[in-house]
Amino acid sequence: MNKDIVMIADQYDRIDGKNAYASDIKRLTLGTPTLEINKNLKIAAQIWKETANGELEVSTELPLHQVLDLMIFLSRTLLYFREAYRLPLLYDPEKPTVERIGVQGGVLPVVVCTENPNINEDIQKFSQALNELGELTGERLRVLSRIFEEME
Repeated sequence: MNKDIVMIADQYDRIDGKNAYASDIKRLTLGTPTLEINKNLKIAAQIWKETANGELEVSTELPLHQVLDLMIFLSRTLLYFREAYRLPLLYDPEKPTVERIGVQGGVLPVVVCTENPNINEDIQKFSQALNELGELTGERLRVLSRIFEEME
């Protein structure tokens, strides 16, 4: 099970946000990809869950660039919602694009999903959920910020 794993974070179930101490996610790892779909990558991040018979197995595996892309996407979304309260609907239906972030010679668009028929209700719920998760996300963002400062 530990073949090709280089970095490991065990006991993740103890700090898994609102699921802490009740999570089925037991371990995070970095190492050689285990899933066939990622076999051409050199490094991947894995999320391990406990099976019914008590063994750990890879539940999710993401290439590192996708992990970073998710962090970029989430960070920009969090920044957007800090100021979204100024807009009556929390977004401008005429200009739903939050930002177009240049990555790898292309663009990662961050856009309010106006194709969602319930966007006006869903964005309100989403904003409220972000507020309620503030303590959990804030602590993690401070840790990331400190680490990024160390990395320069």
